[in-house]
Amino acid sequence: MSYGDEHGYGDGPGRTDDGFGGTGQTRTRLPDGRSGDLYGGGPRRPARGSRSLITVVGVVVLLIAAIAFANRGGDKGAEGAKGTGGGAAAEPTAASGVKPVTGKNGTIPAGFPHTEQGAASAAANYAVALGSDGMFGQDSRDSIVETVYAPDAAGRLKDTLDAAYTVEFLQKLGLDANGNPPEGSTFVSRTIPVGTSVKSFGGDSAKVSVWYTGLIGMSGPGSTDPVSTTWKTWTFDLRWLENDWRIVTESQQDGPAPVPGDVAASTSDEISKAVEQYGGFTYAR
Repeated sequence: MSYGDEHGYGDGPGRTDDGFGGTGQTRTRLPDGRSGDLYGGGPRRPARGSRSLITVVGVVVLLIAAIAFANRGGDKGAEGAKGTGGGAAAEPTAASGVKPVTGKNGTIPAGFPHTEQGAASAAANYAVALGSDGMFGQDSRDSIVETVYAPDAAGRLKDTLDAAYTVEFLQKLGLDANGNPPEGSTFVSRTIPVGTSVKSFGGDSAKVSVWYTGLIGMSGPGSTDPVSTTWKTWTFDLRWLENDWRIVTESQQDGPAPVPGDVAASTSDEISKAVEQYGGFTYAR
């Protein structure tokens, strides 16, 4: 999703049709004839050395990676994005610059703007809440559901969730009947939004998809369900109620999933310490 009228991301001076903005930005081109699907067959190309980029404090590595991926395949990729019948090239994803909401309902952000961007922010934050470990305890689960769902939807959903989060189901995850891990172990369940896309917006209703990666599993001695990553897309139908966005219905599907990296998996102890040291976000986007 993009907001073309936000803080210089529109069609102002310096804007080019291929979506890479004008002044102050650097484009890195790979040699022609090496185009192809990053996720297709064949070995991955080694990273190109000696890239000439303006150093921006703290984000040099991210800029190199982003620009390299965006320009793989040379001019052919750009032409394909602008070609007839292929639709306009996607706008670059960027922070909107709009200040986060200041209100909260418990630990969940509240008071999202009655705008397209407000709906996208609400969907991202609701995905974080619904993917948290709070969903595995009945009291905290009920609180989350009552906060993010429309009242009629929340009433129906509670019984459905109670039937799904059975003692047997929790035991399979290594949790007790109250959703707690055994002593010395850490249960991890987090949703990390990667991006949002507003599928439709009609003033008091919106459909927003949230592409996210998730962490799920048990970290601890003897765990048979180690922490692993997932990639999914969560789509929410939202309604404007009581001065905020609320979920009416939702659905999920797998992916898109990137090619796994070359980083070796950490030990159970390292994961447990990381979870303790790095708290999850209470505001996304």
